[in-house]
Amino acid sequence: MRLLRLLKIAHVTLRYGLDEFFLGHARVRWLRAWLKITLFWRHLGQPRGVRLRLALEALGPIFVKFGQVLSTRRDLIPLDIADELAKLQDRVPPFPSEQALATLRRVYGKPVDEVFQQFDPVPVASASVAQVHFAVLPDGREAAVKILRPGIDKVIGKDLALLDIAAGLVENLWEDGKRLRPREVVAEFKKHLLDELDLIREAANASQLRRNFANSDLLLVPEVYWDWCHSEVMVMERMHGVPISQVDRLREQGIDIPKLARAGVTIFFTQVFRDGFFHADMHPGNILVAPDGRYIALDFGIMGTLTEIDKSYLAQNFLAFFQRDYKRVAQAHIESGWAPKDTREDEFEAAIRAVCEPVFDKPLKEISFGKVLLRLFQTSRRFNVEIQPQLVMLQKTLLNIEGLGRELDPDLDLWKTAKPFLERWMSEQLGWRGLVKSLKAEAPRWGVLLPQLPRLAHQTLAAQHQQATAPQPFQDIHRGIILQNRLLAVIALLLAGLLASRYF
Repeated sequence: MRLLRLLKIAHVTLRYGLDEFFLGHARVRWLRAWLKITLFWRHLGQPRGVRLRLALEALGPIFVKFGQVLSTRRDLIPLDIADELAKLQDRVPPFPSEQALATLRRVYGKPVDEVFQQFDPVPVASASVAQVHFAVLPDGREAAVKILRPGIDKVIGKDLALLDIAAGLVENLWEDGKRLRPREVVAEFKKHLLDELDLIREAANASQLRRNFANSDLLLVPEVYWDWCHSEVMVMERMHGVPISQVDRLREQGIDIPKLARAGVTIFFTQVFRDGFFHADMHPGNILVAPDGRYIALDFGIMGTLTEIDKSYLAQNFLAFFQRDYKRVAQAHIESGWAPKDTREDEFEAAIRAVCEPVFDKPLKEISFGKVLLRLFQTSRRFNVEIQPQLVMLQKTLLNIEGLGRELDPDLDLWKTAKPFLERWMSEQLGWRGLVKSLKAEAPRWGVLLPQLPRLAHQTLAAQHQQATAPQPFQDIHRGIILQNRLLAVIALLLAGLLASRYF
């Protein structure tokens, strides 16, 4: 079977002229010339990005999904290829209803009609990894049932092995192969794909996002029905809404489209800077709009997370960019540790200025956040900055949100929407609000320490007495212990004073 698959890949590769990606190295350029003579029947008038997209579509759903992931690595691949791969659609024919019913019977250990009050055997959506059916739970609640494709793990395993072989060829036989790090891209794709195969993980992602936006007037997230969930089956609340791409229908329902566009930007920045947990696959196919104008998020297989350091880095960079403070941008990179410590700040600043100044000749509402972040990544590569995977996912999501927002409202001013949010977040992190937040976070630890003050004081006095009679080598050790205990005692007393002034 693997040999047949290899032969098909080889045929598609030659048919669409992808040999130019493999045979660019000087050592094998003669082979490329020979193929050009031998395969004279090929018509390669289309650009290389188009041919690559068509080839991936011909190879099947796993290769399509790989192309989608590859399109997000704009820090690695040429932009013409990234733009074309972004057009890939993960739409595949559904698998037979009999297989879906068989999976449910095996998972639950009983017939489907004993599990659900109703189950529609006709799927409403189908993708490379799973498909969705509508159902009604025994208590009458409407549900959406996501079922993993039978045997998909074996298919994925075979195709991943072949992708790794192809990545090795690209790395060794294409002039830009090593710079593009294809093996690293395949490894990243494998990680995301294997995560998507565990529907319990996706259900947990949905549950977390729903909790983050509980009682929100901007975003609805379906409830997960845990009692019916399994690694191969995810059951959640059925959501009713209009696909966000159907703008005419939304207008007919009285939805304020410019407001909807602004809400999308606000949701994105809320996920990123408030929660550090964001939906990383927010393309139009995964978004509905409720009758009251709120967004409805679907498909939680790919989520991104950010640390406090990541969030601080992003906020500082965005604010510095739009204030044209390129020195601060360079400093933020070096301070975060993503640029080498020996990076010359003035050279880095000059490079960033050269890239970004042309952008600011446009009105702010025409400036693309996603493209600014992309330009930053491209410039950073020259200075040996390692681009963090979570920031690549963030950039992809930002491009999706930005494109969607401007498709809804061409006059959308992202900066006007985002700037107050960023400034408020920075104030909460660095101002007095940040201090109060830090004290609250540390309060449980200090609550444990405060009752120990008498013991620490006694240990300090005992250590002083012991130091006076100890040999000289041990006196230095005792002195360190004494200083540490004194410091802890002083800090604890200061905290006790702060707490007392707050509550008494």
